[in-house]
Amino acid sequence: MLAACGSDAKKEEAVVEAPPKNVIFFLGDGMGLTTMTAARIYSVGEEGALTMDTLPETAFVKTFSNDAQVTDSAPSMAAYMTGVKMNNEVISMSANTVAIDPGTDANGNKLVNKCGTGNGTPATTLLELAKAKGFAAGVVSTARVTHATPAATYSHICHRDLENDIAAALVPGGTGYNSALGTAGLDVVLGGGAQFFKPFKDGGKRSDGRDLVAELKAKSYTVANNATDFKAVDAAKTERLFGVFTSSHMSYDLDRDAAKEPSLAEMTTKAMDVLAKNKKGYFLMVEGGRIDHALHETTAKKALQDTVAFDNAIKAAIEKAKLTDPTLANTLIVVTADHDHTLVLNGYAKRTGKTAAGNPGVLGVVKNYVTGAVEKDLDGAPYSIIGFGNGENRTQASRAAMASLDETVTSANNYHQEAVIRTAIGNETHGGTDVFLGAIGKGSETFLGTIDNTKVFGLVKTAGGL
Repeated sequence: MLAACGSDAKKEEAVVEAPPKNVIFFLGDGMGLTTMTAARIYSVGEEGALTMDTLPETAFVKTFSNDAQVTDSAPSMAAYMTGVKMNNEVISMSANTVAIDPGTDANGNKLVNKCGTGNGTPATTLLELAKAKGFAAGVVSTARVTHATPAATYSHICHRDLENDIAAALVPGGTGYNSALGTAGLDVVLGGGAQFFKPFKDGGKRSDGRDLVAELKAKSYTVANNATDFKAVDAAKTERLFGVFTSSHMSYDLDRDAAKEPSLAEMTTKAMDVLAKNKKGYFLMVEGGRIDHALHETTAKKALQDTVAFDNAIKAAIEKAKLTDPTLANTLIVVTADHDHTLVLNGYAKRTGKTAAGNPGVLGVVKNYVTGAVEKDLDGAPYSIIGFGNGENRTQASRAAMASLDETVTSANNYHQEAVIRTAIGNETHGGTDVFLGAIGKGSETFLGTIDNTKVFGLVKTAGGL
C-alpha cells in the first residue's frame, strides 16, 4: 500500500537552466600584422607577448571588398557581421547597394541621405540575430559610435558618412529606428560621437532638431556624459546604458584625460557587467577605433599606444569572462582587424627592446645589428625603423638635409614617420594585406587557415548559437 502510494506521487524535477552563451568580438581598426608586431616590441619587447599573441586559435583573413582590392572599414566590418561582400562605404546592405555621397544640409554639413529607393536591401547582422534570440547586445568603441565599424553592427545604409541617420537607428520607437533591434533596442552603447545625437542649435550636427540623448533617456537608458558619470553607474541596477564622452572620436590613449574619458578596458568590462544580467547570453562588439586614425596620420606612437590599450581591453575581458565561465566553455572571444595599413619596419635594425624612458625602442632610428652604429641611406641620412608606404611626410629632394635626424625626433608623440608616396595630410591609405584573427573559448577551434572575412560571420553565428 505504501509502495503504491509512493509510485503514484509526482516527483518534481529540478529545471536546469542552460548557461548563457556570450560572444565578444574585438575589432582593432586598421590593426595590420606590422602594426601588431611594432606594438608588441613597443610594449613588451621582441621576446614579449601581447594578450592577443596568446590566443590559442589563429587564422589569416582576406579583406577585399565587393568592388575594391583594398577595403574601407564599412564593408570589411559588415562582412564579419553579415557574411555579405559589399561595396566600399556601404553599411550592412546587399552586394548590389551603390554608395552614394551625402548631400549638404542647411547648416553646411554633408549629412543628407541621397541613397534613393530600391538601392539594395538590409543584410541581417550578428547583433540583430542576438537580439532576435532574446540575448543582450552592445557596442563599445573609442571612435564615434556612429562610425563605420560600430554602425555596421546595428544599422543599414548606403553610405557610412550618413551618421545622423545611423544615430537615429539606435533610438527605440523613433523615426529611423532599426526595428530589427527589437522593441527595447541595444542594451549598451559606449564611445564618442555626441554631435550626431544633438541638434545643431545645441552644438550638434542634427538638422532635424531632435535631441536623441533626451529621447534615449525617455526610453529608460542610463546616460553617462563623462568619466565621473560612467564610474558612478551601478551595472547591477542598470538595464540599458548609453554613454558618449566626446563630441567626435574619443582621445588617443596617449592624450586621454582619465578624469574625463574612461579607457577602452573600463568601457568593455562595464558593458560586460550590464549585459551579463541577461540569462540567455549576450553579443558585445568592442572596437579599438583610433588605431586606424593614428595610422592615417602616420603618427606611429599614437597607433601603437592605442593598440596596447586595445590589447589591455582584451586581457580585461578574458579575465572577467573567466570569473563566471572559467574554461570559457560558453564564451567565444574573437580578436581581429578590418584591414591593414601601409606601416612597415625598415632595415636590418638591431634589437631595441621595449620603449621606455631613455629607450625609444621601435620608434627609434635603424642601428646596425652588429656594431650598433646608426645606419645611413644613400644620401647619408639616418632613417626611422617605422615608415609608411604612403603618407604626408615625404622628403621632396635629397635626404641629405636630414643628416641630423635622431631618436628624440622620431620617438615624439606627434612625429609623422616618413613615407614613400606623398599624400595629403592625414590621408595615408589602408593596405590590402591579410589580417590576423585570434580566438579563444566556445567554438574557437573552427577558426583556422586562411579564410575570407565573410566566412567569419558563419563561424561566430554557429559558435554563439545565433
